[in-house]
Amino acid sequence: MATSQKTSSKPQFSADERAAMKEYAEELKTSARRGGKATKEEGERDLLEKIAAMPEPDRSMATRVHEVITDAVPDFILKTWYGMPAYAIGKDTICFFQPASKFKARFATLGFSDKAKLDDGDIWPIYYALNELTPEVEKRIAELVRKAAG
Repeated sequence: MATSQKTSSKPQFSADERAAMKEYAEELKTSARRGGKATKEEGERDLLEKIAAMPEPDRSMATRVHEVITDAVPDFILKTWYGMPAYAIGKDTICFFQPASKFKARFATLGFSDKAKLDDGDIWPIYYALNELTPEVEKRIAELVRKAAG
């Protein structure tokens, strides 16, 4: 007689994904404690603390990416988003740095949300693998975030 096994229809999240969701929930609680809006200084402090807590080589790369992004778009609101350094306009996250260590990936990622103004026809990239920050890569990052910010 064959036995049937029931499979769960609930999504199965990895431990890393669950940790990111917990970080996001904590960010929401912190925002609520701050009255729904962090000061520029609080947002920057939160972001820099996340970078400081990263293992190498993510920390060095995130530090430099942060410098490139804030030089290119000084008006970005600095914050964390799912535990990652993020850059926003108003409440809209425009881009974020995902360290390789976040999901045990082989490279860090510069990602853009659907709020980024990167549209280019019917198809365009929104995630960029970062292996090394050469002057050419830094120039491309600056160009992308300026375009994304509109």
